[in-house]
Amino acid sequence: MSGSEGNAVERFVNELDTVVFAFGALLTLSVIAAFFINRDAVADGIELVHGEMLSYMSWALLVIVFLIVIFLLFLIVGPWGKIKLGDEDPEYSFLSFFAMLYSAGFAAGVVFWGPTEGLFYYDDPNPLFGVEGGTSEAIPLAVQQTLFHWALPQLAVFTIMGIAIGYFAYNYDNVPLRVSSALTPILGKENLDGPAAKVIDILAVFATIGGVATSLGFIGSQFVTGLDYQWGISFGDLGIIAIVTTMTILFTISMVLGVNKGIRRLSNFNMGLFVLLMLATFILGPTMFLLLLGSQAIGGMISNFVSMSLYTGAAEGGTGWVEAWTVFYWAWALSWSPFAGLFIARISKGRTVREVAFTGIVATSAATIPWFTFVGGTAVLFEHQGTADFSGAFEVGPEVSGFILFDAFPFGSVLMIAFMILVTTFFITSADSSTLAVSMMTTGGQERPSTINRIFWGIVLGMTAAILMILGGGEGAGALQDAVVITGAPFAIVCFLAMLSLIKNFSGTRGRVLLQEKTVLFGSTSDTSGDEPSPAAEPGDD
Repeated sequence: MSGSEGNAVERFVNELDTVVFAFGALLTLSVIAAFFINRDAVADGIELVHGEMLSYMSWALLVIVFLIVIFLLFLIVGPWGKIKLGDEDPEYSFLSFFAMLYSAGFAAGVVFWGPTEGLFYYDDPNPLFGVEGGTSEAIPLAVQQTLFHWALPQLAVFTIMGIAIGYFAYNYDNVPLRVSSALTPILGKENLDGPAAKVIDILAVFATIGGVATSLGFIGSQFVTGLDYQWGISFGDLGIIAIVTTMTILFTISMVLGVNKGIRRLSNFNMGLFVLLMLATFILGPTMFLLLLGSQAIGGMISNFVSMSLYTGAAEGGTGWVEAWTVFYWAWALSWSPFAGLFIARISKGRTVREVAFTGIVATSAATIPWFTFVGGTAVLFEHQGTADFSGAFEVGPEVSGFILFDAFPFGSVLMIAFMILVTTFFITSADSSTLAVSMMTTGGQERPSTINRIFWGIVLGMTAAILMILGGGEGAGALQDAVVITGAPFAIVCFLAMLSLIKNFSGTRGRVLLQEKTVLFGSTSDTSGDEPSPAAEPGDD
């Protein structure tokens, strides 16, 4: 072994958080092995737990995500927004910061569901609105529901974790950059290496692998299914493994290059191609209709935001619809929140809370809304008019919707190639950023984990995504998606506690917003009436 190899191995071993790495790797590899050994038994068990968890926690997910959105909006306009994450200048330009934040996992789902999701709501609208599926009245509601699912709420859980992790890591002494640090005021700074913090970090690794690999499985299957559907290029299991292996090599190269040379440059390319494809759809498609549709859908989402956020279907018999769509999306987003939050924290040093909150839920929504309006709205209109036949989306799978849509356009082949390139590059950036985040989780918060660590988790992530694609359409893939809900739902509690941690710290060190400083929440005020107000503690104080 050469000196450089020895140093690399030594660095890998020395930086490990042994407990988090061992348990995270063991849990993930055990799930992979279990599906090969007895997939049916595991799938049945996961389905049972998934059903019970939805029965008892669906309302909690809806309420918690709604409260987080309200809190982030308050941070944007309120006095706490000027608080800075650390005392350095931002490392990246705002556009690069935005592109990386947007590409970090979320955009892969946006590309996948853009041409597809509205079709399902057009066929089966939200029971809240009492509209019959397949009618003209269902068109704007289909786009409105899609915008609701992919704008503020999903982005909010990423952003709250990013702000909480970044604030306590950069503003406190000796607080590492890891998921459990988001709960510093609750756990206590002295307990960040304790059992409770370790459990949170282990679950974060497991949830991230499950959630992100499911997303990458979708994106990879879109690539493979598209080749088969459009050009008749069929892949067996070995072909799928070869495709994912190639993509894994590509995102590993990007990952080894680092954030500046790898993720940043590829993210900038992604956003450029994303905007070009979106504008092409807008210009070549039903332009005036899309403007009218977008205005109505956005207005409907804003005016119905509270009712859509808290709708459980209790009286209308729509519980199943809400659990299948909204609750599933929130739980899935929560399973991404550890890695997305950690990555957001990593690239947000030097920015204010207001800037991160604004970018996380407003700027990203501003990019997401036109995509779903133009691409999804065109797909729904084409289905309604019979311009394109999307029956394949319901029979073959949602992966083919984008290819059916762009095939109906002039220069359809060019648009489909651009679409496949976008799918691939977003796959790479999603895998790249999530692997970096998992490596950070398993090294106790190292901002630049060793190459060996990142390559290990890259291989695990690629392997899991390949398994999902091989099992795609079968019971195993559905069971793993249920497992994502199981691992993601507990992070609703973590995100809620992260929000309370920020409120506790900001109100204690930066001044209360609602109540005056001398207000006592319970008990008598007589004991404190003669006291002088104490100065606010600085973030670095214990």
